[in-house]
Amino acid sequence: MIRIPLGLAIATLAACASVAPEPGVTATAKLAATKGNTASGTATFTQRGDTVYVTANVTGLKPNADHGFHVHEKGDCSSGDGMSTGGHFNPLAKPHAAHDAAEHHAGDLPSLKSDAYGNASLKFETKAISVGSGASDVVGKGLIVHRDADDYKTQPTGNAGPRIACAVIERS
Repeated sequence: MIRIPLGLAIATLAACASVAPEPGVTATAKLAATKGNTASGTATFTQRGDTVYVTANVTGLKPNADHGFHVHEKGDCSSGDGMSTGGHFNPLAKPHAAHDAAEHHAGDLPSLKSDAYGNASLKFETKAISVGSGASDVVGKGLIVHRDADDYKTQPTGNAGPRIACAVIERS
């Protein structure tokens, strides 16, 4: 039988705990096509510290195209065309702009870029939103995929065209 001094065992466990990633608070959005469209997919939002890690996978998009991708103010996809989600989520009253601009709506996310088969995958991190608490909490908000590219100029929407997929962001 091997005996490990208690102090060494505690130090080893503490070192392992400091290396393991914190689990974070997670929310998920299950995107469904709006009427007459085929886009669908999932997005996850995981809060770790003051950063949210976002992963999205969407299919059924126009091939080889950019698609606007935004968090909207209402978690309501009942209208069939996504309009029941309201406007972009903008709790801090910022102008619409690209996600990497100095100032932008909290709901302005990077565009989805589809491949030749109409599939898009996106991974990014942001401090503009939160999961589960605070003014920029996305839980209970809508998530929208637009048909067209966001021009990042037109206020307040980005002129990204019709809403082709809709989801409610729900805490996992």
